Amino acid sequence: MSEQTDILFERRGELGQVTLNRPAALNALTLDMAIALDRQLHAWEADPKVKAVLIQGAGERAFCAGGDVRRLFEAGRAGERYPYDFYRHEYRLNARIHRFPKPYVALMDGIVMGGGVGLSVHGGFRVAGERTLFAMPETGIGLFPDVGGSYFLSRLPDALGMFLALTGTRLKAADAVAAGVCDFHVPGERRPTLLAALAAADLGGNARAKVDALLRPFAADPGPAPLAPHRAVIAQSFDKDSVEAILAALDGMGGEWAQATAKTLRARSPTSLKITHRQIREGARLDFQGCMRMEYRMAAACTVGHDFYEGVRATVIDKDNAPRWHPASLSEVGPEVVARHFEVPPPGGDLTFPEQPAE
Repeated sequence: MSEQTDILFERRGELGQVTLNRPAALNALTLDMAIALDRQLHAWEADPKVKAVLIQGAGERAFCAGGDVRRLFEAGRAGERYPYDFYRHEYRLNARIHRFPKPYVALMDGIVMGGGVGLSVHGGFRVAGERTLFAMPETGIGLFPDVGGSYFLSRLPDALGMFLALTGTRLKAADAVAAGVCDFHVPGERRPTLLAALAAADLGGNARAKVDALLRPFAADPGPAPLAPHRAVIAQSFDKDSVEAILAALDGMGGEWAQATAKTLRARSPTSLKITHRQIREGARLDFQGCMRMEYRMAAACTVGHDFYEGVRATVIDKDNAPRWHPASLSEVGPEVVARHFEVPPPGGDLTFPEQPAE
């Protein structure tokens, strides 16, 4: 095991096992955890004794609820470099997971949000449990769906990614599998046996095929997907060229679900909505590293903006759930406000992807 208690590393047979070990904090990701995982994945990639990697969260409540937003809030308010360091190392880790050449299995039981999505959804095998709660809720705290959201959300069918990005809708296991952000549903009572089987397996040769064949017998039907009846409305309304057009489409459709969705959008940060809409549109034509470079520029702009601090204040610090966004309406978020999230390089320059992890 690692001496660092917030994240644990263990080799079990030919399996490298990662445990996010902050259950009291819903396994929220810190800068030190991101750096440690990046180093370990680099080492396991070069280790011929490790044929596959598995990542899980400690406890029963969360795989990983995201980044430590309170720390980002405090450091950003103080003008420290920590937010830039955190996003840089987190996004480099996301890129390493995306290109990791060995099977990468994420057991996504419990809360999987924000940074936790970046640790799981880019892997080759995404496994939902019965407690899975998957979301990218960043527009509600003045941010945007980062950690590669521009890449994977833009590639979901029928405008589903735009819907998830703008609304922050939470998906349980059935919807996560139906949406394609999870590959299998494995019930909790089967998880210990699955872990033991992976640890005992001979993964030599075609490890990816062997892991796939091992996982499938443990998979179960997660049941009906609650979002399924609304997929047609999503496809018809969230494919529009602007947030305003999406809202107009929802308003014009009528119906309880469409109206509730429009109400959700109107409660989000107007700036976040507009930059997220552009982010998902642009992400569809970029490769993964291009997406991460774009997101690093966006994160840097949010770090010196208003709405992230107001969103965290309202939801995490004061918990009054009454954010005062600025600008306060979509009409006030002009093209120049959106453009500075994409066109201005961060302090220290754009994101790079060195092969060697940070020391």
